[in-house]
Amino acid sequence: MSQPAVPAEVPDDDDSGIDLLDLALPLLQHWKLLVVAPLLAGALALGIAFVVKPTYTSRTVFLPPQQQQSAAASAIASLGALSSLVGSAAGVKSPAEQYVALLQSTTIANRLIDEFKLMQVYDEEYRFEARKELANNVRVTLGKKDGLITVEVDDTDRQRAADMANRHVDELRRLSALLALTEAQQRRVFFEGQLKKTRDELTTAQQALQASGFNPGALKAEPKAAAEGYARLKAEVTAAEVRLQTMRSALSDTAPEVQHALATLVALREQLGKAEAATTLTGGPDYISKYRDFKYQETLFELFARQYELARVDESREGALIQVVDVAKPAERKSKPKRGLIAVATTLATLLLLAGFVVTRHFWRQGAAQPERAAKLAQLRAALG
Repeated sequence: MSQPAVPAEVPDDDDSGIDLLDLALPLLQHWKLLVVAPLLAGALALGIAFVVKPTYTSRTVFLPPQQQQSAAASAIASLGALSSLVGSAAGVKSPAEQYVALLQSTTIANRLIDEFKLMQVYDEEYRFEARKELANNVRVTLGKKDGLITVEVDDTDRQRAADMANRHVDELRRLSALLALTEAQQRRVFFEGQLKKTRDELTTAQQALQASGFNPGALKAEPKAAAEGYARLKAEVTAAEVRLQTMRSALSDTAPEVQHALATLVALREQLGKAEAATTLTGGPDYISKYRDFKYQETLFELFARQYELARVDESREGALIQVVDVAKPAERKSKPKRGLIAVATTLATLLLLAGFVVTRHFWRQGAAQPERAAKLAQLRAALG
């Protein structure tokens, strides 16, 4: 009679894993070390934090200039061909990101470094190192919803931190006044250049007219009204040419706007050619053409001068549109170092490091007590050695 089969022994794998008791045992054995050492490390970090010089943070908030419809918009509409010229030359956007970039520019940083002697304050030998240190201590942010720009400055001197934050706004006003950022500034720069150019040409035309021996009696050969009409027509041709050139820099020749501007220029040139042909047939004296050129330059000068003055008025209104919402004041409390947070973080970090060290050493010693593992550890030491 056959014997009943004996079930094979199942190997005991209970010792193959790590029990929580195995982890708790070395921790309990070294509880004094795990309590005293982290507390000492936290106390030491707290003492060092008291030695470090405190840093103060001051903040200013302001509203950057906003694009507005200028007072000259209605007057520009009456210029005919020049109205499109102004629209093409002055249509420049001015997002708030531009002002954030200006606040972080090297120009403003250098002025702050010179005014507050930051190379001595930061103990830096070179200016670019002082700029890096200043950039680390200044934060410029733009509110996505409200559009307000915030400037925060850190410094060990609370009064200097407030002064530097406020000086950022002053330097932004100064720098934006030198740059053509807004619509009115763009128009002012454009008409200023055109006005200077036309003034020189007007002076040249006046000198040529005087040299020709012009006198009021010459108007009998070509009536004054005809000369002024020719001058206005020629001014419109010049404005149309500049307008077309400006549009071609941004649009292709097949664009409807360019085609319309080209057709207008062709029509104006035809009218101008007829007027010049009529003058040639009459055989008027040379001083008549010089008078006609003089009136043309005079008309153009008056148009540019009028628009230049309007642009200056609009620019003067925009110059004060950097509106400060919160003026930076000396901070009442330090912003860093946060001594309590440093002490707690150091204590916890020390506790975790020591606990890991104690547990690792415990299992290392247990493995060294077993022959098989001892041989492997010996090989590991030899490989590391």
